[in-house]
Amino acid sequence: MTTNTTRLYGADFIRASACFIVLFHHLAQRVDVRSEFGSNAFIHVFNSAGGFGVAMFFVLSGFLLARPFWQALDAGEPVPSLRIYALRRAARIVPGFWLALTATFIFSVTVFGAVLDGWLWLRYAAGLLLVSDWHWTTLFPVEVNGPLWSIGFEVSSYVMLPLGFLAIFALGKGRLHGWPARLAWLVVLAAALGAHWLFYSNVEVDSVRRGWNYGLQGGAKLWMPWFNPFGFFAMFATGALAAGIQVAVARFRSILFDVVAVGALVIAGWAMWVMGLRGGGEFYGWLQVPYQFPTFHVMIGLALAAAPSSLLVGRILDNPLVSWLARISFGIYVWHYLVLELVRHYWVPEMDHSTMSDPTKFLVASAIISVITLVIATLSWRWLELPMINWARGLERRKPLEQRMPA
Repeated sequence: MTTNTTRLYGADFIRASACFIVLFHHLAQRVDVRSEFGSNAFIHVFNSAGGFGVAMFFVLSGFLLARPFWQALDAGEPVPSLRIYALRRAARIVPGFWLALTATFIFSVTVFGAVLDGWLWLRYAAGLLLVSDWHWTTLFPVEVNGPLWSIGFEVSSYVMLPLGFLAIFALGKGRLHGWPARLAWLVVLAAALGAHWLFYSNVEVDSVRRGWNYGLQGGAKLWMPWFNPFGFFAMFATGALAAGIQVAVARFRSILFDVVAVGALVIAGWAMWVMGLRGGGEFYGWLQVPYQFPTFHVMIGLALAAAPSSLLVGRILDNPLVSWLARISFGIYVWHYLVLELVRHYWVPEMDHSTMSDPTKFLVASAIISVITLVIATLSWRWLELPMINWARGLERRKPLEQRMPA
């Protein structure tokens, strides 16, 4: 059966799930795993497996952003406008990220006692410039709000994605499309893995004050060099390959796609559960790429590729509540940890790392943190993110200055 539907069912579910996996991970980290409450399997899994949510974000982003390039390739059209691509990416994440980054920077000094020295300013500047992912000293661009580390990696992937497609457009000279183009993308993915291997093979990080007991900077030394822009682009490129498959099969609809989407999600969930029970955090896979690469990432990509062509599953997954949570997910991601720390600082001092053993107090505090975060994320979407997106879309409709000026 074929259809012309363009709704990307499943994408909202992946985005919302990724967001809440990260949120629940940071809440579960506050539970004393030695207590009776901490022995709960769900607490144990979420305490360990939050990084899988980050992996889902990267696969999803690659999937969504690659689709216009695949569509242009298959239609024999030129490369989509990189100006519009850059404008949309900047409008979508930069204002919200800069606001959360700056607010966290201020709170880290005024409330949490961070030392306002040159290193803190350097980290903040690297965050503002979206290049914090290239060195361990800036990997965490601010104190307190640890999750902001991933934004730099995301931006680097934004840059690498069109470079990969430009290579395919150039080499194919307009004649490379369909499944051969998808096979060519495997070369891009292999190049990302090769660059990742070169990075961690040649970049050395000293062992002085290394470890999470030395704070975020000590944790950064544990992550790098295995956490690097090329490894995370490999996740991103896996999502891009899934987009190529989805574009190729987009006109079809069948119950087989329901089966594939459900099966892929079940395998991904099972992998996260098993790894979480085993314990860890980074779960390095092929060539030390984090989060069980490529098994977990391929399953998420397969679900994204199949769900839009499903008969029922996609519509169930992307119900109105899930779609709303997906819409505000960026705000949830960049604000939840700061909210958690402020709640701990002012109201629930027991909610420190690995200290809470009272399930009632934990659930009440978690509910308060979640509600506050949802409110902030909703306000951020309504009054900052959406207006900036609409403003950028208005710029898209304007001709560039050089086109409007007379010769």
